[in-house]
Amino acid sequence: MLIDLARIHVFSGKGGAGCISFRREKYVPKGGPDGGDGGRGGSVVLQVDPHVRTLLDCRERPQYRAEPGRAGQGSNKTGRDGEDLVIRLPRGTVVKDAESGEILADLTKSGDAWIAAKGGRGGRGNSRFASATNQAPRRADPGETGQDRLLMLELKLIADVGLVGLPNAGKSTLLSRVTRARPKIADYPFTTLEPNLGIVALDETRTFVIADLPGLIEGASEGRGLGHQFLRHVERTRVLAFLVDAGSEDPRATLELLEREVVRYGATLGEKPRIVVLTKADVLPPEEHAGRASALGLPKARLVSAHSGENLRELLEDLWSMIVAASDNGEDDDVG
Repeated sequence: MLIDLARIHVFSGKGGAGCISFRREKYVPKGGPDGGDGGRGGSVVLQVDPHVRTLLDCRERPQYRAEPGRAGQGSNKTGRDGEDLVIRLPRGTVVKDAESGEILADLTKSGDAWIAAKGGRGGRGNSRFASATNQAPRRADPGETGQDRLLMLELKLIADVGLVGLPNAGKSTLLSRVTRARPKIADYPFTTLEPNLGIVALDETRTFVIADLPGLIEGASEGRGLGHQFLRHVERTRVLAFLVDAGSEDPRATLELLEREVVRYGATLGEKPRIVVLTKADVLPPEEHAGRASALGLPKARLVSAHSGENLRELLEDLWSMIVAASDNGEDDDVG
């Protein structure tokens, strides 16, 4: 199961206390101050790990505490720093303040890291306070208190192509045919309850990622059905493929509904490159295939059949060309 939301509370480590100490050497009954500083507290760091796919670990472990710094010691020994705590997250995680909703970090690339809570500084030992007028200070600082933050983590899948369509438009069947992904397929609405990813390999050097996303319904932009869950992931894709059942009563109206809901969720989504795909060509008489798209008022749509394989290769080549063009226009450059 894809877990794409998690709420966590992070605590950085407290700095170690400074030490009050005086040298004790033979023949030096009143040695000077030699208390060392405390160590720095560990920080909590969020880092992208390419092997992590969901936020499941964060959902199951809502609190994270970094190690505190150790106290300073005599002989001017500084306490050991606390170890940083690294929370490993999937690529595409957006970090928000859980109370204000402010976006604090957007971790989109492997290796991206962000310090969620900085460790407290260690306290100064009494040797730091020695002066000409106070040669035996009995003062040391306590360690600085660590930070704590309540965060909301939101995963937005990063895919090259997002399949957009009503429930039962044939998205899962298409994905299973052109990739090795095996999403659940059945003849009833909302079979796909979570996004599925598949990798298309056109040849040895050209590959791209397709996301099969839960079906849209009217009102999805307002949260109806699985709307917000779906549209959150559409934001990351570079190309949208609008899938419309070629045998439905009014394919044109279906396409308009899909476009309307996507744009209502975010105006920038309407600016993404898109292609219209008429699915389930196998249910139509063969003689109708050639002119079906034009007859439906969708002359630029590509008619395909995931069952027979009709026009699938041509569709994939079209998608690759659109992905490359999007990359050339300055979008994410992780193609192939």
